[in-house]
Amino acid sequence: MIFAARYGWQESNGPLHFHYVAPSFWAWKGGEARLKGLANFVDHILCILPNEEAVCKLNGLDATFVGHPVLEDIVEFNLGKQASPHDLKIEGNSEDFRRKYALSPGAAVISLLPGSRLQEVIRMLSIFSRAFDQLKDSIPELITVIHVASNQHVENYIDGVIHKWPVPAILIPGGHQHLKYDAFSASTIALCTSGTVAMELQLARLPCVVAYRAHILTEWYIQYKAKIPYISLPNILTDSAIIPEALFQACTPTNLASLLMKLMHNKRLQEEQIVAAENVIKLLFPSERIINLEEQMEWKFPNFTPSMIASSTILSHVKS
Repeated sequence: MIFAARYGWQESNGPLHFHYVAPSFWAWKGGEARLKGLANFVDHILCILPNEEAVCKLNGLDATFVGHPVLEDIVEFNLGKQASPHDLKIEGNSEDFRRKYALSPGAAVISLLPGSRLQEVIRMLSIFSRAFDQLKDSIPELITVIHVASNQHVENYIDGVIHKWPVPAILIPGGHQHLKYDAFSASTIALCTSGTVAMELQLARLPCVVAYRAHILTEWYIQYKAKIPYISLPNILTDSAIIPEALFQACTPTNLASLLMKLMHNKRLQEEQIVAAENVIKLLFPSERIINLEEQMEWKFPNFTPSMIASSTILSHVKS
């Protein structure tokens, strides 16, 4: 929740209440009912996904689509470049990464993102390890690049189990953005636990497989309450299964190994994901609002970020 002082002396009966990130009403049965409740104590919602703004307004909530926060990475990596929001992506340096870690020209690199919370990483890394054990004889010179979250407990856990990993592995510490995207650039595909990382892979145009397992009660609740068939945001935004998902009981080592093999050796499937990623990025940018801000402030993209659009929205709302 964001609070802002009211402008002037009118309506000085308390601060304005801004809510950053709308509830995921689109994912759950009866989700829109939560919006009606928010209208009682929230003045404005700052939405990070397309279509949320319109639905919020239909339910009595003032709202603005400001763009997804993952796009801040795009602006950081493209500072000083002439580009439009529709063709931006993050390109790491594959050659530097391969040279840094002495990878042979024939090395088959798969990026692995097991999650950010300890219990999640413990659960998913065990499944991923057995999947790669099945892959090691089928993919020559297989190398795993494991992206470690900035979480001391996760770092300690991975350090303690990496000696048992079935194929050669490179650990990428959290918080090293350029190294992360260099690793993505050097990879052919990725395997990730469902989360924001799926959007980062879209920015890098790296084809992937998304996996998810949870406690059996959590899985039962999701299957009972969810009203959408997908769990990864790219699939949700495009309303298609362009990214393979292995969820719940289907998230097995054998199934993951099969999906990874299929994606690794099928250039058409890889290209389909890359093209779809371009469309996803377009959806994440509030293009009309960027154009309006450029006209008002005489700035040019990519100077506008979701955080700047959010700030401009708050200031405009407070002064109105």
